[in-house]
Amino acid sequence: MGASQEVAGGRGSSDAPRLHRGIPDGAERQVAALYWEAFGCKLGSTLGPPAKGRAFLASHLHHDRGITALGGTGRVVGVVGYQLDGRGLTGGTARDVLSAYGPLRGLPRLALLALFTRKPAEGELVMDGICVAPDHRGTGIGGLLLHGIAAVAAENTCTRIRLDVIDVNPRAKALYERHGFSAVHTQQTPFLRRLMGFGAVTTMHRAVTPEDLGGGTPR
Repeated sequence: MGASQEVAGGRGSSDAPRLHRGIPDGAERQVAALYWEAFGCKLGSTLGPPAKGRAFLASHLHHDRGITALGGTGRVVGVVGYQLDGRGLTGGTARDVLSAYGPLRGLPRLALLALFTRKPAEGELVMDGICVAPDHRGTGIGGLLLHGIAAVAAENTCTRIRLDVIDVNPRAKALYERHGFSAVHTQQTPFLRRLMGFGAVTTMHRAVTPEDLGGGTPR
């Protein structure tokens, strides 16, 4: 894991959330809990039940493929993951899934997980989920995390950030639009509505600009 970088957010208060590059050691369970709270409807069919799924996520995180927002006590109050150079925040190989769930239950889960596999195009950083603790929503943490993602993309000479948002999460789509993302394609997925709770996925893009460089570094 590389050296961490932090930048204060909010209005300058010592209690304001601050960005931390990477997943702090010891915070894996907090990050997994946030991910499950935000994406449990999608993850439940692939990694459930919840306790087992959270444990699997916590055990297979790639610490250097996420940005966390830390509260004044060091608690993780927000996290965003991204894929770069073939690695994303959430890990775990096919062997890990089969080991955790057994061959009989593991094979169908692998088939479902394959539906969510997204490979970045050349010069593209793929954002892989953003979530904020319920008691900190509406405080600007989501925007702070997106600024951090833009900085990572710029530092790695990416020209574009890509993300997918499901149709039952209009609040997230509105956040992305406020921060420069535009919808480029919507794929209807009615076959997933009963299984995972959503029936369409919209892909959104945002260009990386020179102004993004340094947006997630200390000040």
